[in-house]
Amino acid sequence: MHYPHLFAPLELGHVTLPNRILMGSMHTGLEDRAADYDKLAAYFAERARGGVGLMVTGGIAPSVAGWLKPLGGRLSMPWHATRHRKLTRAVHAEGGRICMQILHAGRYGYHPLSVAPSRLKSPITPFTPRALSSRGVERTIGDFVRCAQLAREAGYDGVEVMGSEGYLINQFLAERTNRRNDAWGGDATRRMRFAVEIVRRTREAVGRDFIIIYRLSMLELVEGGQSWEEIVLLAKAVEEAGASIINTGIGWHEARVPTIVTSVPRAGFAWVTQRLKGEVSLPLVATNRINMPEVAERVLAGGEADMVSMARPLLADPSWATKARAGRSAAINTCIACNQACLDHVFQNRRASCLVNPRACHESEWLIAPAARSKRIAVVGAGPADLACATTLAERGHTVTLFEQGAHIGGQFNYAKRIPGKEEFHETLRYYRHRLAELRVDVRLDTRADTAVLLSFDEVVVASGVVPRPVQFQGSDDPRVLGYLDVLAHDRPVGARVAIIGAGGIGFDVAEFLAAQPPSPTLDPTRWAQEWGVDRSFTARGGLVRPAPEASTRQIWLLQRSEGRPGARLNKTTGWVHRAALKAKQVQMLGGVRYQRFDDEGLHVLLDGQAQVLPVDNVVVCAGQEPNAALAQQLLEAGLKPHVIGGADVAAELDAKRAIAQGTRLATEL
Repeated sequence: MHYPHLFAPLELGHVTLPNRILMGSMHTGLEDRAADYDKLAAYFAERARGGVGLMVTGGIAPSVAGWLKPLGGRLSMPWHATRHRKLTRAVHAEGGRICMQILHAGRYGYHPLSVAPSRLKSPITPFTPRALSSRGVERTIGDFVRCAQLAREAGYDGVEVMGSEGYLINQFLAERTNRRNDAWGGDATRRMRFAVEIVRRTREAVGRDFIIIYRLSMLELVEGGQSWEEIVLLAKAVEEAGASIINTGIGWHEARVPTIVTSVPRAGFAWVTQRLKGEVSLPLVATNRINMPEVAERVLAGGEADMVSMARPLLADPSWATKARAGRSAAINTCIACNQACLDHVFQNRRASCLVNPRACHESEWLIAPAARSKRIAVVGAGPADLACATTLAERGHTVTLFEQGAHIGGQFNYAKRIPGKEEFHETLRYYRHRLAELRVDVRLDTRADTAVLLSFDEVVVASGVVPRPVQFQGSDDPRVLGYLDVLAHDRPVGARVAIIGAGGIGFDVAEFLAAQPPSPTLDPTRWAQEWGVDRSFTARGGLVRPAPEASTRQIWLLQRSEGRPGARLNKTTGWVHRAALKAKQVQMLGGVRYQRFDDEGLHVLLDGQAQVLPVDNVVVCAGQEPNAALAQQLLEAGLKPHVIGGADVAAELDAKRAIAQGTRLATEL
């Protein structure tokens, strides 16, 4: 058997799970409207069909006060169960099992009705919560129990009680947020009583033949968090109260340590779960940045956990488990932990999707059906948009020829994969290489497609990419003024002092590339933990100590022409990580800069109206890019109307999310 530990059954007493794969909870945005539950059912059904052992829904509030946002997903009335039966029936029809996560936002609620153990506003939400009275605490426990009962009536196989990530239960557990001095606060035993009573009373209400997963906050990464001794005490109490499984929770949403972005090492927190092994007899679930079967098997075989949780990897590839069981890991469309279409969308009140799988959460609307007539189609370019388009066209039955003037597929991904913390981009290119071969796409590398050749095809898709946008100032033609491709593609030497012009995504990537000491800390969990102040010995509360970042290999200035803070337009869930990483490397990030000239003294600029000289050896220009539209124009002049996608269509910020979605969408329509 491939991955024998991963695909070993797991006995829970009343039920046996077929494997050790838990599809972890992730909000999609479809949970909040009854009209979207058919779409949500299709989403879960496809992943149940893909062989997941057990799945958990996005968080559902047990009351209005527990909402994440106004009119969010809620299960507190009998008629709410009707919509949930669509999910459970769809999953059970595919042979799967599903639990519903009960999540009370507490002070993380984005609404004025939020409540908490104490009247303390969170740093990430606009409202100050009302402190629960003793009666209010009892009423809230009742809300959890009633929600679990309704979940059982709706056909769920169990519930997950969300006790981590800084939500309400977690707020009761930590000194940071629980300032009470009654039966629900004070010492550790009283602070944990809220969590234990929820599990105990839920078990009494739902019986023994119902799964209760408790999401235990094991590493909080905030000041005033729990000690390890308190976490162990809680785990034992939760087990005694009747939980079936303990899932690992890492970090609070207000923590300033990244926990799920691509720069976090794979399985970088499995050591936390392993630390609890032996303290309880319940199955323990490791989580965060487990995205490939080899990683999951290593965690299980090493005794770090009994099960592995994956949310975004199953967003990226709903057939992950089936492919792994068959030993086809090369065929897995790997989650690269970019967060651009999943978490970023959710925080913008948009439906989640996936950069590498734009069909995610659109399964019932976005069908890839066989073509009515097979065509000969040329795709020019092999960047993300082209690869998505070519493989989808071939999947539909078209005969596809892919032209690439370079020696490798991947386009701009070949530069992105060189950035420390973005090594996962290798996986996307591995997936597409496998997919092209599997679908027998005629791939012609080192080949420039000319108009005469392309006129012989039924359809032509042009995704010829981008060209860097030049910046003109006195001395910009100096050989010491480089473009980002000079650095990332051609390894041109860069001196010890460097100014980077342009503080968009490319500018930040180049700054991280030039500042890092190889090899990347992403590949070394111990170095990464030191860099971010994660206490692997867990002697400090919350597992948090002073960060010890490695010094930059260069003195770097990151500059932008526009006013304001550089990096303000980076993605919401990852931008702060990039800014914090460069700040720790003492990179100077400046906005409102006017470039005057470059000479032997350095780069002359105006900053706040004052002339300054940055004593740099090199300047690297990362000032954006423009569409490479020459081929499309030639085809138009020859009388052929091509389909233009990717950077050749819109070059802004090299948006791979938009490019892959655009290429896939076009391929479903031709």
